[in-house]
Amino acid sequence: MDKAQDILDKMASDEQASLLAGADFWTTHAVPRLNVPKIKVSDGPNGARGAGALGGEVTSNCFPCGIALGASWNQKALYQVGAALAEEAKAKKASVLLAPTVNLHRSGLNGRNFECFSEDPIVTAHLAVSYITGLQDQGVGATIKHFVGNESEFERQTMSSDIDERPLRELYMVPFEAAVKEAGVWAIMSSYNRLNGTYTSEHEWLLSTVLRGEWRYDGIVMSDWYGSHSTVQSVAAGLDLEMPGPGRFRGDRLARALHDGEVSAKSVKASAGRMLKLIERVETFDQDTLSEEGSVDTPELRAFLRDIAAEGAVLLKNDDILPLQKSELKSVAAIGPNAAVARIMGGGSAQINTAYKISPLEGLQKALGANCVQFAPGCSNNRLVQAIDGTIKVDFFAGREFAGEPVHSSTSAISEFLWFDPPVAHLGMTDFSVRVKTTLSVEKSGLYRLGLCNAGLANLYLDGALVIDGVEGWQKGENFFGLGNSERTVEIPLESGKSYEIFAEYRPHSAEWEGIDIRALRFGLEPVLGEAELAEAERIAASADVAIVFAGRSGEWDTEGLDLPNFDLPGSQNALISRVAKANANTIVVLQTGGPVTMPWLSEVKAVLQLWYPGQELGHAVADILLGEAEPAGRLPQTFPKGMEDSSVLMQMPERYPGVDGHVRYDEGLSIGYRHYDRHKGAVLFPFGYGLSYTSFDWTLASERALTIDKSGAVISVEVENKGSRSGADVVQLYMVPPKGSVERPEKELRCFEKVKLDPGQKSMVDFSISPRDLCFYSPEDHAFRADPGTYQMQICKNAHEPIGFVSVILEETVFYSV
Repeated sequence: MDKAQDILDKMASDEQASLLAGADFWTTHAVPRLNVPKIKVSDGPNGARGAGALGGEVTSNCFPCGIALGASWNQKALYQVGAALAEEAKAKKASVLLAPTVNLHRSGLNGRNFECFSEDPIVTAHLAVSYITGLQDQGVGATIKHFVGNESEFERQTMSSDIDERPLRELYMVPFEAAVKEAGVWAIMSSYNRLNGTYTSEHEWLLSTVLRGEWRYDGIVMSDWYGSHSTVQSVAAGLDLEMPGPGRFRGDRLARALHDGEVSAKSVKASAGRMLKLIERVETFDQDTLSEEGSVDTPELRAFLRDIAAEGAVLLKNDDILPLQKSELKSVAAIGPNAAVARIMGGGSAQINTAYKISPLEGLQKALGANCVQFAPGCSNNRLVQAIDGTIKVDFFAGREFAGEPVHSSTSAISEFLWFDPPVAHLGMTDFSVRVKTTLSVEKSGLYRLGLCNAGLANLYLDGALVIDGVEGWQKGENFFGLGNSERTVEIPLESGKSYEIFAEYRPHSAEWEGIDIRALRFGLEPVLGEAELAEAERIAASADVAIVFAGRSGEWDTEGLDLPNFDLPGSQNALISRVAKANANTIVVLQTGGPVTMPWLSEVKAVLQLWYPGQELGHAVADILLGEAEPAGRLPQTFPKGMEDSSVLMQMPERYPGVDGHVRYDEGLSIGYRHYDRHKGAVLFPFGYGLSYTSFDWTLASERALTIDKSGAVISVEVENKGSRSGADVVQLYMVPPKGSVERPEKELRCFEKVKLDPGQKSMVDFSISPRDLCFYSPEDHAFRADPGTYQMQICKNAHEPIGFVSVILEETVFYSV
């Protein structure tokens, strides 16, 4: 990195300091004198959005969400995802992607559970390394996040995650450590929360002692947006980049602190050097990184997104009904709130504006013919009134009073808007106003619900009359990262065939907030559903050969900034499924959630397919799976408990979740996920690693039953054979079972896994290389990972509750591995 060092040596101290804060929401500062360019960063985990708002005008491709990728258990596929996302980022002229998210599934209620890979650190680490390598091999920097202890959205900007060092080292830090040591990640994002009382963005032990000292990390650490809290402490701790810009605690404050000697010039230079190294790594010196954004759309990418959606689909139940035989189907009932709506992504910063999205109904109609598929929603499941799709005119005005002619006009395809930057370049963040207008008609006369929520002040009008006041008594609620009010609704009768003009008038708050500061508006319209819709769903189910209920949640529930209330399907979906199953014995349930869900109707249905939020090819992928054109190749990356009371965290202990007086105690220690269910024999609906296939596999343990292990390690081999009549995939999982000792340890822990794809009759040998490091626990007293002498079982398992054999591994002496 000679060029970066040469430039650093020529920089004045104020130029160095300028690199340590963003210039605006998405870019860093340039230093024109030395030809140092700005670089652009972009959300996010399941698609590169670019610099636009969540519903911006430039489109992006939507990839499967994090838990869907985690369910693939496929490291090769995650490398391909990373490489494809790199091309997406380049189209948006972004050099750094703010992904992947690798916090663990601790409770299942985390609003960003969907965005994370797994409850297990090894699955998360291996997939993250592949994802990061795929990105960075194409010259785009990855930003692994959120470092560390961000397993909940409840009061996330102030909450202290109180975690002992052993679970930190054995669980929550593992993916970050692997990203540094194995993938050489170029950027890390600190979390909003505090760790053991100190904000992670200024946590010297975390950022300097561990990250840069023990792990020898040489990349940058950036804050989450508005997630820095100090000048002197954050620089000293090792936070390189405050985002977004202009800096609140850097900029002029940093210049003064540097001048007054409160901040070390050496620390500023070190951070500036790391910023220059990033610029060199992403090869943006002497390049135009801020030209117009574009989109990627190729047949190859569409096919890949279709395939990768099926790769993470998990077949949870199948009573000899799937795959459906296309030639035998005369009528199919597509039922449920997720049938005609394409639920392709979670909410929050993961959102993007897609060029297209295929609903399950569209996918089935294309595969089977429109006349073969009947549809009924049955009930609703949305948390907010459904946003309006269509051509929506957006007029921006200078000033806050909608006065004069619009200074800028545009159109939107949906009635949801979030502005991180000024919506028009020459307008300030508080001195503009917006009128958003559309005209529509309803298909059926009846009672309709209108809804409005806003981060800022807004009113909603119907045919010129005020119907919802979003100004009077405004206060923060549960929307827009906790910065918008709770939705206000009204029910109004509407007539079919009549046109209605709906418009909203919005202006931002007159002063900016401390912390995250955004401007947002959302309004919607939907019919009020009730008993008539449930009865209609029963009717069409009864007349069909097979009934498929598309149920679950949406990005309004699974979203950044808000945790879930429980594991139940929202609305009347449980009743809908039971009534449909009673009407048609051939009922299949397709679930779309960002995590576990209760299933009181499980025994009543023939099959259950968990599809998560699989991206824009949703409808094509689900048709492929149901009709046998693709294999449901996923396995659960998270345990599905029977109920909330069975979770290690959600046991009527508010100190553990969601937290009390600004502190959430991780005092379950190592007992999260399957480790908890092993220890406490909790009630499990479906275990970690579980998933069915359309074919069958035989596994044969090919290793000796006892091995003595030394530092050279050992190899454990399993032969897998496809005994069925069609191609398929299986996941071989290896768990370590420690001997009884003086230190309490989980009953077993995943150490290796591999996905195998085989044609009918084909065999493959899976070889797992293990070392004494795989036998270790973290010892705070020794400040090292340690394994004591004894006999360890290495279990080969289909899933966490289904072992098929084991090898005894004998360790003859204590071994230590430094951190």
